Amino acid sequence: MATTIRLPMAGGELYDYALSGAAPFGKPSAPLASRIAFSAAHVVCDPLADADPLHRSRIDWDATLAYRRHLWSYGLAVAEAMDTAQRGMGLPPEGARELIERSLSEARAVGGRIACGAGTDHLAPGPAVTLEAVERAYEEQCAHVERHGGQIILMASRALAAAARGPDDYERVYGRILRQVSQPVILHWLGDMFDPALAGYWGHKDLDAAMEVCLRVIRANAGKVDGIKISLLDAEKEVRMRRLLPEGVKMYTGDDFNYPELIKGDAQGFSHALLGIFDAIAPAASAAIAALDAGDSAGFDALLAKTVPLSRHIFQAPTYAYKTGVVFMAYLNGHQRHFRMLGGAEGARSTVHLAELFALADQAGLLADPELACERMRHVLALSGIR
Repeated sequence: MATTIRLPMAGGELYDYALSGAAPFGKPSAPLASRIAFSAAHVVCDPLADADPLHRSRIDWDATLAYRRHLWSYGLAVAEAMDTAQRGMGLPPEGARELIERSLSEARAVGGRIACGAGTDHLAPGPAVTLEAVERAYEEQCAHVERHGGQIILMASRALAAAARGPDDYERVYGRILRQVSQPVILHWLGDMFDPALAGYWGHKDLDAAMEVCLRVIRANAGKVDGIKISLLDAEKEVRMRRLLPEGVKMYTGDDFNYPELIKGDAQGFSHALLGIFDAIAPAASAAIAALDAGDSAGFDALLAKTVPLSRHIFQAPTYAYKTGVVFMAYLNGHQRHFRMLGGAEGARSTVHLAELFALADQAGLLADPELACERMRHVLALSGIR
């Protein structure tokens, strides 16, 4: 008999949900080859730390690094200290620096691929912040990543968004930083749905005009750009930009709504991946890319199609609250012993939202141990008075 659990729906009504009983995904038998697949990785907080959880949360380093080993075991690369790790939304700059150092050491120990976010989050935006200050902040963080042997993901800067007066300022700052890096970086264009402070990035609110500025930066520094990740949740714009990139510069999709079609690509090219949702769907993502490696495009489609409703649910507005769903998935699957987050962000989604996430994860075959997941879902429901 199928396992059942009583879940709430919008309006407060309860219903009995029967789990699908889908078999768990296996590990890949060979390295993933046809696409580069980065998973932006979350951090696990220490719920027993005697510290203010809103302002001084601490990281459980053992559980955090174990999760990175989980991602590597499925053949994925790790994108470290990104917004999925609550960078700038619970993870302070000093925590990001330590996270980068520890994860780079762990990657060397297990042979895992990794790239690390470098930004300006230790520089608070304000009217007194100059472009020179933004450049120094970027230089400091880029030097830290390179000093510890990491590839840089050059993150969007809130301080630059506040200080820049137009496209020329973006071209100046990015040009200066790219001329100094020792190896090609991955640029990261994060849309304002993920961080409202980045509205008007590249000097334009119009995305097409912003794209032209970004492309000018890339073309002027193509030898220092491995690729660009764009997180705009607009497949058409990503494809358009992908076709305009200089030869050798990769597109890494950051579109957590439309990733299957973008990764699969078309006759004119495809996107690699650098996705927050891959943290939550790592086994399915790995299996799908392995299918693509084997020439099984239908298998790729079928595997990822089941994950899209889950991803769209996790990344629904307000999009920046998606980290709650990512961490909840890790909790349901036994990768951490609690559902607590830096800055108390576990409260960013409703109980009804989490209940639907549970059902969608089951339908995607992403509950590795359904009995454990049900037990943990019941604990969360009990906190809302549902027994």
